[in-house]
Amino acid sequence: MKIQKYPVYVWIASLFGLGFIPSGMPGTVSSFAACLVSVFVDVPLWAIVLVSLVGVWATDKSEKFFNMKDPSFLNIDEVPGMWITLLLLPKSFIIPGFFLFRLIDILKPWPVCSMEKLPGGWGIMADDIVGGVMANVMLQLFNSYMYHRGWIYEFFA
Repeated sequence: MKIQKYPVYVWIASLFGLGFIPSGMPGTVSSFAACLVSVFVDVPLWAIVLVSLVGVWATDKSEKFFNMKDPSFLNIDEVPGMWITLLLLPKSFIIPGFFLFRLIDILKPWPVCSMEKLPGGWGIMADDIVGGVMANVMLQLFNSYMYHRGWIYEFFA
């Protein structure tokens, strides 16, 4: 596949070509890229919302362009999912957050699996967003219980 011939929305939906790398693991590669950003920048909520909305548009258009349902090379959905996983957590949670998010993304427990049934780009993006929320809540509970830190601890303290 020559990515140069694709429209801009395919570039965006494939995370600027990362989805086309022949690794066999485009979701893992994209999640890792999102983690690298999180190492250097505390990603704000507005950026997560913006990437999510752009992702809905780009994946919806790309799905129609390729006439395929949720192809694996459309992997921008991993970015907001990973960033939500790490939201309001210390940097020391990046590695556990990466592995927990990937586990949830692969196993797709309820309600993650039900989000895939949404139409077009909404379904592509929503399952990873919900997976990120699940992973974040689990890590927040762990942070609260083990270290007595975080917004959950502060809420109940």
